[in-house]
Amino acid sequence: MLRTISRPFLKSSLIAMAMACCVFASCYAVGHTESETVAKNFNVALPTAGGAQFWTDLEARGGYRVQRNALTGHCRILDSQNIRRGWGSEEDACELLDELCPNKTAPASKPVVVLLHGLMRTDGSMKSMESALRADGYDQIIRFGYASTRSSLGESSKALHRVLAGQHPDAEFCFVGHSMGNIVTRHLIGDLQRNGDPERIVSRCRSMVMLGPPNQGAAIARRLGATGVFEWVAGPGAMELGTNWTEVEANLATPPFPFAIVAGKIAVGAVRNPLVDGESDFVVSWEEAQLDGAETVHEVAVLHSFLMNDPAVQEWTIEFLDAHLE
Repeated sequence: MLRTISRPFLKSSLIAMAMACCVFASCYAVGHTESETVAKNFNVALPTAGGAQFWTDLEARGGYRVQRNALTGHCRILDSQNIRRGWGSEEDACELLDELCPNKTAPASKPVVVLLHGLMRTDGSMKSMESALRADGYDQIIRFGYASTRSSLGESSKALHRVLAGQHPDAEFCFVGHSMGNIVTRHLIGDLQRNGDPERIVSRCRSMVMLGPPNQGAAIARRLGATGVFEWVAGPGAMELGTNWTEVEANLATPPFPFAIVAGKIAVGAVRNPLVDGESDFVVSWEEAQLDGAETVHEVAVLHSFLMNDPAVQEWTIEFLDAHLE
């Protein structure tokens, strides 16, 4: 006996078939290039978290990023919406980047601003700062993402070097770093000063604002590092800020261009962190943030984790960058 197919069932089936066709069509559109990447690695264009704790940027161009996984070593390429456009070996990913964006972006009227997040954060934590900078006319911004809990400071600085070296040869740079991001930048400058700077990156740097930088190491990392669990959770870079600070400090340079420090001081009587000595932003003490050569040290009553999101800090940061455009 024949049974009639209900309209709701038929409608649901048609919708499911249409969705399946869209998925396969998008896979073909994303991967249909001459690159061997597509031939070897079938890609589904699905959203990603953008990096989280396991991915480090190697290239950044035209809104695309090539990232390497700190655990597996394989690479992928994301677009400006963090949609994965391909994956495979580093060579595969870079080849696909050249196909998707063959030309380096010409310099704009203002320098490229490089935003660097802190320990256990992602480049997404700098989105609010990016929005404020764009509103002030900074059109070229790189939110550098790195596997802060899985990589050493030296490994992260090498990746940063590669991203900067991949920009237009006439591009100039400004930096806004939060916490560990400042130490990664100082490590890079030290590397270039010691080993040579064929791309003239340091000479093209205009200014830098350090937000809550542990320029003298971090007592909180030193004390937590003694537990053993801290290294497993926070990684080798965190240990370098604490128990291994003496070794890493020798590799750090003071920026040879104008830089400022924004350091938090929580008011007396407010919440205090017993793992941090003296006045602090709850993570980095006032003394730990200091670095000889700073043009100015700006005091704010803002907790460490929110420095880059505070409107007053953003305004002050932009004013400092604007003052050093020439």
